[in-house]
Amino acid sequence: MAETLTLRQLNRATLARQLLLVREPVTAVEAVERLCGLQAQEAKPPFIGLWTRIEGFRREELHEALRVRRVVRATLMRATLHLMSAPDYLSLRAALTAAMTQAMKVVGKRAEGLELDRVLAMARELLDERPRTFNELRPLLVDAFPGVYDRALGYAVRLHLPLVMVSTDDRWGYPSTAVFTPADAWLGRPISEAAAPEPLVLRYLAAFGPATAADVQTWSGLPALRPVLEGLRPKLRVFKDERGRELFDLPDAPRPDEDVPSAPRFLPEFDNLVLAHDDRTRVLDDAHRGLVVTKNLRVRATFLWDGFVRGTWEVERKKDVARLRLLPFEALPKRALNELASEGEALLRFVEEDAAILDVDVAEPAA
Repeated sequence: MAETLTLRQLNRATLARQLLLVREPVTAVEAVERLCGLQAQEAKPPFIGLWTRIEGFRREELHEALRVRRVVRATLMRATLHLMSAPDYLSLRAALTAAMTQAMKVVGKRAEGLELDRVLAMARELLDERPRTFNELRPLLVDAFPGVYDRALGYAVRLHLPLVMVSTDDRWGYPSTAVFTPADAWLGRPISEAAAPEPLVLRYLAAFGPATAADVQTWSGLPALRPVLEGLRPKLRVFKDERGRELFDLPDAPRPDEDVPSAPRFLPEFDNLVLAHDDRTRVLDDAHRGLVVTKNLRVRATFLWDGFVRGTWEVERKKDVARLRLLPFEALPKRALNELASEGEALLRFVEEDAAILDVDVAEPAA
């Protein structure tokens, strides 16, 4: 009979995989690989995500990994932008093909007349000439394929042609409008054609397990992964949660005791921790989910206390003053506020290092 894992056991297991119980002495590349990618819809959040996970992390370390092409920023899980190590990108990108196809369905009838093979061939030719932004690429595609919706052309290329964003010396690694280039040319190596999802699923469990089939699907964007997990069952340990749902995990993955302490942590916008499960109650109460994920699908920056999301945060900068504003969901004990204030000051020193005055302010919980 499968062992039942409590909510707190799932919480601690996930935090351990996500390098969030304690900061760990690993490199930026090692952390990105252990996390199986880092959500990077915007350029700045991954730097904060690594700062909160790595002992002594410096922004220059990720800059260097991007510069020497050991880490790339590309369209990956859920058809969204992620940082991923170069070896992982080359070996796992093809496994996400079905997710890219699924994402293309949102275009619907606006993709009428789009001949995918011809569009991708033309886009590849244009991008081989030189890296381009999509604002530059779309008009050229419209000239070649008149009558096809320009956004559908661009989206098809973004999903189906393996591309990476070209990093720069900008403060957070990329300008607001970055240029794209073919991934194989950027990395100087071919992308594996192996599209079997099993390696990707195993990497997910290492980074986010124990998890259900629905959890893996939510993270990856791949449909119908239950049969894949059934095929892997002999290699996995199987548990149940307190609601009786079956959870899969790697046999030797860390599953700390539920009473293991968890330090306060600040997570950036779009952090993996609050996006990677169908059931997010292991870190985020359902009652607060709408306060984190907005109606236009932005994911707010959050803070953890005792391992769970207890509120959101934002930084305001006015001249020489940087202010971190905490927006707790509920009243917090004095000890929590003191520890969060200390950690918050360290966060401010990282993101606003040239500010003369650092201030942490706690808002009253919403009634």
